Amino acid sequence: MSDTEKFEGFKKNLIDENEEKYGKEIRASFGDQAVDYSNAKLMGLTPEKYAELEDLSLQINQTLKLALEQGDPDGELARKICEMHKKWLSFYWKDYSKEAHRGLAQAYVDDPRFRKYYDDIAPGCAEFLRDAIMIYCI
Repeated sequence: MSDTEKFEGFKKNLIDENEEKYGKEIRASFGDQAVDYSNAKLMGLTPEKYAELEDLSLQINQTLKLALEQGDPDGELARKICEMHKKWLSFYWKDYSKEAHRGLAQAYVDDPRFRKYYDDIAPGCAEFLRDAIMIYCI
């Protein structure tokens, strides 16, 4: 099996796992068209673009922890996180809107799965990120 075939299988596996865990829920919330588009966008990533996505995720989480320590959701680091997060969304979303970004940010606090992911970085990260995005998306 070539590296290209392995990478395509890897991406397909990510999508299949996501569909199995969350497919019904996300399709009910966002519609088949949006989910299918996002899946196709992920499948279209090159290894270099996928590495960029992974690196961006790591940068967001590292910077989020530092920004939380500063405590200012309207500060320079917080704005940087929001810009990085917007870029991260572009790997998945067809169209960006501030309203959708705010909605996702609220879900980071309201949904225990999201909250756990961010609060595992540092307690309070979910609410801090939500607050920063709400300010950024005014």
